[in-house]
Amino acid sequence: MEQSVYFFSELKAEQLVLAGGKGGSLTKLYQSGYPVLNGFVIMPSAFKNDQLISEAQVQAQAALNKIRKDSIGISFAIRSSGLAEDSAQASFAGQFDTMLNVHTDDEVWEAIRAVRLSRHSKEVRAYSEVKGINASQEMAVVVQQMIQADISGVLFTANPVTGNWNEMLGNFVFGLGEELVSGKTTPYTFTLKPATKMGSKDSYDGPSELNPYISELTKLGSQLEKEFGYPQDIEWAIAGNKVYVLQSRPITTLKGHNPATGEWNDSKNGCYLWSNVNFGEAIPEVMTPLTWTVQRNIYESTWKLLPGYQSSGNIGGRIYLNLSIYASVLHSLRMSKKDILRFFEGILYTQIPENMEIPVIQVSKRATISFILNLINNIIKETMALRKVHHFLETNPHWCKSMQEKILACDSKEQLFLMWGNEIFPHLQNTVWYVMGSVAQSGDTMKLRNELTKLVGTDDADTLISGLSTDFDVKKGSNLLASLGPVLGISKLAKGEMSYAEYMAIYGHRGPNEFELSIPRPIEDSEWIGKLSAQFEKSPIDVEELLLNKRTECDAAWNRLEKSNRKKALSIRRRIKKVAQTARNREAIRSEYVRDRWVARTFALRAGQLIGIGENIFFLTLNEMLDILSGKEEALKFIPDRKEADRKYRALPPYPSIICGYFDPFQWAADPNRRNDIYDSRHSTQISAYAATNDSKRNVIKGSAGSAGRIEGVVRYLKSIEEGKQLEKGEILLTSQTDIAWTPLFPRAAAVITDVGAPLSHAAVIARELGIPAVVGCGNATMYLHTGDRVYVDGGEGEVTILESVTGRE
Repeated sequence: MEQSVYFFSELKAEQLVLAGGKGGSLTKLYQSGYPVLNGFVIMPSAFKNDQLISEAQVQAQAALNKIRKDSIGISFAIRSSGLAEDSAQASFAGQFDTMLNVHTDDEVWEAIRAVRLSRHSKEVRAYSEVKGINASQEMAVVVQQMIQADISGVLFTANPVTGNWNEMLGNFVFGLGEELVSGKTTPYTFTLKPATKMGSKDSYDGPSELNPYISELTKLGSQLEKEFGYPQDIEWAIAGNKVYVLQSRPITTLKGHNPATGEWNDSKNGCYLWSNVNFGEAIPEVMTPLTWTVQRNIYESTWKLLPGYQSSGNIGGRIYLNLSIYASVLHSLRMSKKDILRFFEGILYTQIPENMEIPVIQVSKRATISFILNLINNIIKETMALRKVHHFLETNPHWCKSMQEKILACDSKEQLFLMWGNEIFPHLQNTVWYVMGSVAQSGDTMKLRNELTKLVGTDDADTLISGLSTDFDVKKGSNLLASLGPVLGISKLAKGEMSYAEYMAIYGHRGPNEFELSIPRPIEDSEWIGKLSAQFEKSPIDVEELLLNKRTECDAAWNRLEKSNRKKALSIRRRIKKVAQTARNREAIRSEYVRDRWVARTFALRAGQLIGIGENIFFLTLNEMLDILSGKEEALKFIPDRKEADRKYRALPPYPSIICGYFDPFQWAADPNRRNDIYDSRHSTQISAYAATNDSKRNVIKGSAGSAGRIEGVVRYLKSIEEGKQLEKGEILLTSQTDIAWTPLFPRAAAVITDVGAPLSHAAVIARELGIPAVVGCGNATMYLHTGDRVYVDGGEGEVTILESVTGRE
């Protein structure tokens, strides 16, 4: 018989998977020099019908004799090592049996059999089903020298309750760990805070009996987390004033994704700083699993920055950008916190409180160099893409149309599978470079706007920089900002100047939540255009007239500039024309990016038809959908629970735009004192953690200057675009955030106020083009303001003053 019993020192890397979770972990720790007592692993091949075969028992007997020879009078611990045990997906903690203080050979054989049989228990089957794991658990068995502990404990290298990765939490008992694991004794609790962040020091809060070992435990926890690349649940013991490791496994409660339940919360994966200021406007609502994984695969496969870390995350179904990645690299390059905050505000349009501690990743020199090289490579790809932007804008509509026809004509799951990998996904990846390049160029717009503010004041600067469609030719339809197209088209529809077919041919792919693949495009929804047309008929607005009025304002601002500073006027005009073209390109590219997503939606719908699950396809991940097309259908059983998780997420209000650390959306939503702008898991009282950006007692709400202008009016709070018909002409539109579906409402609004947004966000750009004051990125405006409140909006200063409040009245 081949060898089936291996000492920790003997197992090779390729054998670890068969040694199970515990056996593989202890082997790696032992071979890496950690304080682990000697032992061996009995591989699954050593068993038949859960009994040790005779040849394997001979090998195990030899191993026992060797350990006894080296350490006389010892006892053994017999422990399970399931192949799915102690993984990042499932721990099986307490599900399998463990036998301690085993002495004689007969006791050892009986203990091995008992541990092996425990894999068939009802508890294991139930746990496996919840975790989406095959219930027929294969198992190795670990036999290890027993430690007669003076103190036994557990150390979590991240706080499993708060999700704070900057804090270790532990407990211990005196004597063996059986009392701790069984819960028969109330353990002592302690916390450790390693010095891993800027300006912090090691700290310990707990019983003094552990003081002599704190330094070693802290160091051990940090090393093990780094060794395995994930927060660890460490069982340890102290005997003879020495610390030993009994086990180290991932903290499964911090796993960001549970495929069986549909939970997706990447804030569990580390203490990071997250923002949805940019992504949140493009994808403003809860995403289905397919939408999220298509977005993630496209973005992460192209925009690679820091190896081992995702630049974007899914928190409770909503998309966020990981700012800690940027902060960590900038910190490693010796950039000050003040400059990092300025970078966030200037490049990512995100304001972070000055007194907020930014979690940073310890970045090595190699990782920093990799980041810089990746960034340079990305910039090169963006530049090359922008050189071909006109060709892309001309050809992409035809490519999308022909690809959709090809998808609909496909009757083979195998052919559809190949179509995604060979044609569709490469095209989606390529489009990202046009998008990212156009966004990068937008920095020139904000730079010029700041210069103009100093030169001519806020109002004229805003007027000059916002005239992106002032060269619009009404007859030819040229030089129009793409995001204004739908609202102008609907205006023409209402006046009978454009047919339904013409509108759909041009704008039919643009609509509400247009990056969400499960949402039908307007061209797919026969009732969509009728609802919008009805709103226009209710409050007729001449959009062309608004654009012409904006042109008149722009001309007047130019005349004032030329009179006051003729020398600079010519160069400024050239720069404004350049940034105007950049903005039009950016919006046109985004329109085509949305058209690409329509192709992805068409693919998903066709896959759902061929598989036989229809629109349930959207509750699979991208990889699962492709697996099913190739014959692997295991993920289908998760769909009902994922639909329920999606329903629960959608019932919650929009989350804060800034999140730090672990965020539980359900716990947050249940808190009557919650903040909508900032959440930091490191502070128990969110309201007092930072000086509130907005203070309703002072009657002033601050945000970003979205569009200049001042106006007094009555607030209309809309939670969704479906409530759009409630907005009366001349009311001030208040909402969390907007996308292109909100554009038809803008001409009716006297001003716009949003919680989420930046100077180049949808709300700001459209408001400027139509000459409507706007204050964006207020964070908490929807908490302080209510329908019926009378306010004064100053778009140039980015402030909203509450004049009369009707708090408590709907």
